[in-house]
Amino acid sequence: MRVPLSWLREYVDLPGDATGRDVQEKLIGVGLEVETVEQLGAGLTGPLVVGRVLTIEELTEFKKPIRFCTVDVGQANGTGEPQEIVCGARNFAVGDKVVVALPGAVLPGDFRIAERKTYGKMSRGMICSSDELDMGDDGTKGIIVLPPEHEVGTDATKLLELYDEVLDIAVTPDRGYCLSMRGVAREAATAYGLPLRDPALLDVPAPNAYGHPVQIADPLGCDRFTARTVVGLQPEARSPIWLQRRLQKAGMRPISLAVDVTNYVMLELGQPLHAYDRASIDGPIGVRRAAAGEKFTTLDGVERVLDAADLVITDNRGPIGLAGVMGGANTEIADTEVDPETGLAQGTTEVVIEAAHFDALSIARTARRHKLSSEASKRFERGVDPKAASAAAQRTVDLLVLLAGGTAEAGVTEVIAPNAPHTITIPANHPDKVAGVDYGRETVVRRLQEVGCDVYGQDELVVTVPSWRPDLTDPNDLAEEVIRLEGYENLPSTLPKPPAGLGLTDRQRLHRRVGRALAGAGFVEALSYPFIGEAVFDQLQLEKDDPARRVVKLVNPLSDEEPALRTTLLPGLLHALRRNDGRGSHDLALFETGLVFHPAEGRGTAVRLPVDRRPTDEELAGLNSVLPVQPRHAAVVLAGAREQAGWWGKGRPADWADAIEAARSIAHEAGVDLLIDQGQYGPWHPGRCAELSVVIDGVKTPVGHAGELHPRVVKAFGLPARTCAMELDLDTVERAVDGTLQAPRISTFPVATQDVALVVDGEVPSAVVEHALRSGAGELLEDIRLFDVYTGGQVGEGKKSLAYALRFRAADRTLTVDEASAARDAAVAAAAERTGAVLRGA
Repeated sequence: MRVPLSWLREYVDLPGDATGRDVQEKLIGVGLEVETVEQLGAGLTGPLVVGRVLTIEELTEFKKPIRFCTVDVGQANGTGEPQEIVCGARNFAVGDKVVVALPGAVLPGDFRIAERKTYGKMSRGMICSSDELDMGDDGTKGIIVLPPEHEVGTDATKLLELYDEVLDIAVTPDRGYCLSMRGVAREAATAYGLPLRDPALLDVPAPNAYGHPVQIADPLGCDRFTARTVVGLQPEARSPIWLQRRLQKAGMRPISLAVDVTNYVMLELGQPLHAYDRASIDGPIGVRRAAAGEKFTTLDGVERVLDAADLVITDNRGPIGLAGVMGGANTEIADTEVDPETGLAQGTTEVVIEAAHFDALSIARTARRHKLSSEASKRFERGVDPKAASAAAQRTVDLLVLLAGGTAEAGVTEVIAPNAPHTITIPANHPDKVAGVDYGRETVVRRLQEVGCDVYGQDELVVTVPSWRPDLTDPNDLAEEVIRLEGYENLPSTLPKPPAGLGLTDRQRLHRRVGRALAGAGFVEALSYPFIGEAVFDQLQLEKDDPARRVVKLVNPLSDEEPALRTTLLPGLLHALRRNDGRGSHDLALFETGLVFHPAEGRGTAVRLPVDRRPTDEELAGLNSVLPVQPRHAAVVLAGAREQAGWWGKGRPADWADAIEAARSIAHEAGVDLLIDQGQYGPWHPGRCAELSVVIDGVKTPVGHAGELHPRVVKAFGLPARTCAMELDLDTVERAVDGTLQAPRISTFPVATQDVALVVDGEVPSAVVEHALRSGAGELLEDIRLFDVYTGGQVGEGKKSLAYALRFRAADRTLTVDEASAARDAAVAAAAERTGAVLRGA
């Protein structure tokens, strides 16, 4: 909402020396978001005067039309002689009154006016357009042509009100009444402690049976409709300069007198209005819901297919307006045209003025459904004062009679659905409890009355909310009004005192350790949005009955293409990898730890928790019972080179083993033994996929998968070839932790190393062999590492040789060769029993 300071002063006697910055500070103090204060006329200096065009000489020898004009500026040039000016505009004629910048003037943008020779003529000044004076859009895109009654030589800066300050206010949805000068003036009067001259306090005639007939078929959608008629309008009448300038300062473009007046009253009182050409209305005006599929052309010339929930204004022919949003082209105020034969102006001479109150939710949905946001819809969806309708209609009638020479018909139509004023019962000390400040009853009552409430009672106040504040619905809203008017800056600052010594939980420590471990291994953390589209599951090659396809859908998603919460971290990471690869970063290793979301068992609706007290355990339990299950996952993706080539040697590409090693790093940080088996699951290559498991209470529990992605998944996501990934459930890994993680003991005794090479069938996974060796070696085994894999004629067809380095160490002694050998033999025996392994060369 743009608020000219000169206009605001008509309703509040602000201090004479109060600048726009001063008013901005005061309004911010009462809770309005005043974003900027625009200085109109900044950098503009005269002389800028009214001139009358005497002669126009067309210069035709140039590529574009140029006119050499003489303009009478009176004594403003010091000589009284006509001023010679070269101008390229075409929208003025001899005898027109124009705005002239004389030599020495400086226009906005530091554009200095001086005598200069151009197009072979001496130009001594400039005939100005609205853009050159930074006045805003006047609809002409040309020279300002003034009404003929203004005297030559008059100071144009005062005539056009070029010097002013405009406050740009970002009106929040709950402060819809501030989308009007009346609302902002009320806040300014409260901020300064001054009386308000309410522009809605007008003498309005009582409704009678002689007005234009109105039929309301949907009183819930339209609970108030006022219709007034003005006849005898002069088609040639133009909006006066003061009216046009106020519209321009408020950010609106002047159109025609009737339309300008309705826009002006809307800005003044906050009540949207519409003027219909009475000659184009067929029968009574009606308000009803549209028929599904009904078509209607709005003022912008677009034919729209209506929805059954749209509220429309009708006559006997059908819709003539989209209620609260935009009028129809079939009843538009006609443009003024001059009859070439008679010279008489022709246009709309009779108008029917509509001032109605519509349901906010209905108007908001219609505006969004048709992607048609208008000044009217912005106000209706935030809440309009229903009692201002009759005053707004009267104000419009008065201005049309005054400015267009019209006559107000005696008929007044007013259809009102009965409703009672909204009252709220509130303890007098409730604002004190909310703010932690002792305001006292007198302050609470005074502040509520300043808002416009009627207040009765002593310890228990009965508050009647004013009609222009539909946002005040409960005691906390009233408490907020008291607090903001008393000043948020006056609230005491009290720092909370958390109990000392709690620190991080075991869960939080684990998550931090996992992040540090992956970062230390060369992965870069990437945070992605938790929203996905269900089509991504097809890209991931998931089965139709896969549990990951059961998603939690949002009622109001940020994007219709991603309406669900993620059940896996992979889509976000894969999109990040593709985006970075497309921008030239081809060697990538990304990780993310975050929540995924699964629907809770059963269905339910979350209760609205109270804000004036702590929720009970039952209320919290009820809320938690309907929340989605939200386990924390960890995932990595890799592509390109894992180790760079250089003078130190050859590099190597990232492969499935790196993804598995990332899972091992996470398990190591948790102090859990990770079991790795060959697996097969949607996104991964069936021959290069590992199933990751942990043991919980003696039961082997899968926690995720790792390996190389399936080629079809790589193609679907547009990823580099041989992209690898890993994802596991951190919460399940944490459940496998047996007590508090213990730091390892460092033995001071030397290590004994034993190497073994085992021959097994080619399809036996090395992880299975390693697990068997580890279980057979016993407590003396400190570490085991696979350092060679061989296939060839020496081991036989369908066989492979796995070479392991086993490190043995005792905590209390130096191991003998016999002890180390015995442990090695026990490990080999266990591997032979479980996997059929035999020592190579045996």
